[in-house]
Amino acid sequence: MGIQKKIKTKSNKIWQKWSIAFRIIPVLLFVALLKFLSHYFELEILELNALFTSLIAGTIFLIGFLISGVLSDYKESEKLPSELSASMKSLYDDAYTIYKGKNSQNAFQFIAFQKTFTTFLMDWFYKKETTASILDKISQMNDFIIELDNEGIQPGYLIKIKNEQNNIRKMILRIDTIRETNFIGSAYAILEAMGFLIALSLIIIKIEPFYVALFFTLLVTFLISYMFLLIKDLDNPFDYAENGESGTEISLKPIHDLINVFKKL
Repeated sequence: MGIQKKIKTKSNKIWQKWSIAFRIIPVLLFVALLKFLSHYFELEILELNALFTSLIAGTIFLIGFLISGVLSDYKESEKLPSELSASMKSLYDDAYTIYKGKNSQNAFQFIAFQKTFTTFLMDWFYKKETTASILDKISQMNDFIIELDNEGIQPGYLIKIKNEQNNIRKMILRIDTIRETNFIGSAYAILEAMGFLIALSLIIIKIEPFYVALFFTLLVTFLISYMFLLIKDLDNPFDYAENGESGTEISLKPIHDLINVFKKL
């Protein structure tokens, strides 16, 4: 079983590393077929010139512009699951301290609520729960805070709990904004158009010998397609509903670890 698990883990890592490349293979096969047909029927009517190389340079510039934009959001997104987990654990520690110190049943119920909330949170990441629903559950924490206040719990604890509640709400809204907003849709459109034009031009450009033309056609198509898909993936690093926790998606390990900790408590 241990060997099988290691093999499966290694296979998953390989798939995560090369998943985008595998997705491009059908495109490359299609372009290669068109290049063969173009050469066979003598449809290579264009000659390689400086205008075409300028088109490729412009496309590379646009790719650099897009990837620099999405990377800033991606770097911020990497921090959010661990910060969300830390805020949830801090809430639990405060509630547990109140429960043990004051034998508060409201604090005990608040602990049970937090354990349930982490499950709803994971469902929300996979879009099984709506954002409105998860925000409503965050607001339900107010009922426990009111009851704890009525018990005469020290204001310092209640203020800290309110701060963590506010932090959780902010992070949920930030994640929702990142995954629901595309980075400059018109820039994606022009990149798609330029990528299509470059592939079409390579198919009908005459370069001798033919195998050199085929090699560069597939190479340029692969690079542009790969970078386009990479940027699309980086633009939404929380797309677990479609891709699961693989590829360029942000790791939810801190949330999984928190759920496992809560199960043992």
